[in-house]
Amino acid sequence: MKNNRNRLFSNGLFYILVFLLLIGAINWAVGGSDNSGSNENISYSEFVKDLRDGKVKNFNVQPANGVYSVSGTYKEAQESKAQSKNTFDFFNGSSGSKVTRFSTTMLQNDSSVSKVQDLAQKNDAKMTTQGESQSGNWISTLVMFVPTILFIVMIWMMFSQSSGGRGGNGGIMNFGRSHVKPEDPKKNKVRFSDVAGEEEEKQELVEVVEFLKNPAKFTKLGAKIPSGVLLEGPPGTGKTLLARAVAGEANVPFFSISGSDFVEMFVGVGASRVRDLFTNAKKNAPSIIFIDEIDAIGRRRGGNASGGGNDEREQTLNQLLVEMDGFEGNEGVIVIAATNRSDVLDPALLRPGRFDRKVLVGTPDVRGREAILRVHAKNMPLADDVDLKEIARQTPGFVGADLANLLNEAALLAARRNGNDITASDLDEAEDRVIAGPAKRNSLISQKERRRVAFHEAGHSICGLVLSDSRTVRKVTIVPHGRTGGYNLMLPKDDQFLLTKKQLMEQIVGLMGGRAGEEVVVGDQSTGASNDFEQATQIAHSMVVNYGMTDSLGMVELEKEGETNPYGFKPYSEATSAKIDEAVKKLLDEAHAKAVEIVKNNREKHRIIAEALLKYETLDEKQIMSLYTTGKMPEKTEQEYPSESKASTYEEAKAAAEKKESQSQKKNIINSDEAQKERDTSLESPKQKNEEAEETNPENPERAEFPKETDLTTEEKTSAEKQLEPENKDLGQEHNSENNEDHSQGEDDHSQD
Repeated sequence: MKNNRNRLFSNGLFYILVFLLLIGAINWAVGGSDNSGSNENISYSEFVKDLRDGKVKNFNVQPANGVYSVSGTYKEAQESKAQSKNTFDFFNGSSGSKVTRFSTTMLQNDSSVSKVQDLAQKNDAKMTTQGESQSGNWISTLVMFVPTILFIVMIWMMFSQSSGGRGGNGGIMNFGRSHVKPEDPKKNKVRFSDVAGEEEEKQELVEVVEFLKNPAKFTKLGAKIPSGVLLEGPPGTGKTLLARAVAGEANVPFFSISGSDFVEMFVGVGASRVRDLFTNAKKNAPSIIFIDEIDAIGRRRGGNASGGGNDEREQTLNQLLVEMDGFEGNEGVIVIAATNRSDVLDPALLRPGRFDRKVLVGTPDVRGREAILRVHAKNMPLADDVDLKEIARQTPGFVGADLANLLNEAALLAARRNGNDITASDLDEAEDRVIAGPAKRNSLISQKERRRVAFHEAGHSICGLVLSDSRTVRKVTIVPHGRTGGYNLMLPKDDQFLLTKKQLMEQIVGLMGGRAGEEVVVGDQSTGASNDFEQATQIAHSMVVNYGMTDSLGMVELEKEGETNPYGFKPYSEATSAKIDEAVKKLLDEAHAKAVEIVKNNREKHRIIAEALLKYETLDEKQIMSLYTTGKMPEKTEQEYPSESKASTYEEAKAAAEKKESQSQKKNIINSDEAQKERDTSLESPKQKNEEAEETNPENPERAEFPKETDLTTEEKTSAEKQLEPENKDLGQEHNSENNEDHSQGEDDHSQD
């Protein structure tokens, strides 16, 4: 009941209705409080006519506001002369057809008064007079201003209710409040184990959790925890989830706000909200402030193209800079921000002391995708034929949000067929829906067009099978999906961080294979290759202007990838633009010629795959390889990598970080021992050096056999490892393999950067 009452008071229609009722009540109180009969306002001429006809019983004349106000009573009820002259007459009872009272006005002149007196005497109507009322002016003035005052009060109450008034932080004067309440740590159930596929990122954030749990551990050594952590990565990679996991592990209040929530239509609101947000966070310290899409307020200053004036975004950014690293500081408050456009952020925001730790949250690899799938499929009934590892292999480039959407689509498809579990066919169809759109199996396509689509897709497959160094044909179908008549899914064999020129050219050749298949077999061209040309042109253009893979233009970055000029200007001349067009066309022509050559050299295999598509409509990887080679089904391959069955917890991430630190300390001790040995050798006397030279001279038959330098180094390494060997010997035996994995992972990260 209380919630319903609050909802009623927050409704604007309620206040409008109250306003109309008050206006009607005032009108009734002033003009129609007498309920002895229905009253009608008539003109002066109608009053004179009724008086002459003997219809008036009595009337009263009273001066008011420079005229005479006349009100009286009829001898008998009269028909109403006018309906609804006054908007609020229904309050006074004039809505009926009979009236017994009337009111009018007449000018204050002797002729009018004499005329009325004579008619009253002749028709036996009683006339009375009354002096002017002293309170009449005040009443009329009050009546005139009361509606305006009431209207202002109603508007104020509406603003108060809509802005969260009634004792809250809202209200018409509280636009500067951030309106962000700390999330109760007990209600935050997100932990590191819920974040899969981001093991290195979690290890980077272990220190933040440790500081929030035990700050004395760091402060006693004079260390300062990073005041800001910037999570950078593509959309859907789990940046927000990672921030919530940090707050959940640390068990501290969590303030979450979007960058666009700071800026409003009033000047200064953004800066005020930043101050209020940090004030509340300091009151609840230690705490975490999470700002999502910080590029909305953190863009580089000085880029305002409006031609001057005040920029509200810059004021908000300046206040954020002061709060993060100003005179007062923000002890106990850690700011975690997320963005996918760190290149547009202001340098002052990225300097050490503000966001002094940057964590790249990239797309997960195949093991990370499998772990993400297992997390999202934890509460889903999967059939026995579902292999999440195989799905992870088929979805390179998918982020956490894409994989969650994939499983949700599969669950919806299973529910649509009234199934009890999610099968592999559900996941396969869901993958098609996510990549190319829903299948249109009921589309009416002629046999001629269907045959053209089959040879088109078979052309893609043949080129992908011949040039299979980097990519594998996973699936091909001629079932229409979305706007396409069919599609060919060619995916990389492994997760790739670098692409060579050969691999890019193979991708372009594969895209040109559809048009080549049509030209060689059908002998004509169609519009079905438009999307292929779009992708091929984009790859070729990037090879020319971004990667420097052409001889004509050289190794020059002519455009920044993903950056556009708001005015449409190009950072190069028209002559350079013409050279770019020529280079792109040359790459596309070479790829098209190569695709035609491949199709012509494999006409029989091309025909077999096309006929199989016409018969079965969809072919998977094993079926395509069987048709292309001997016709035998491929044997089941062993696992190429260990499955990652679950995401690591906070304790596991912390242990991994400590293990990595221990390995780094070992390496430093070994390097320091080797450096000390070299310094000792350099300080030896020349005589000792000569003696050693004679002893180690191969021509000297009496030379002594000394251990080799490598043997000494190995012994020193062994002694250093014993000094740092952990109590758990089994854990110590895993150091070498873990070190190799970390080293390879570091190379991958470096290549990706």
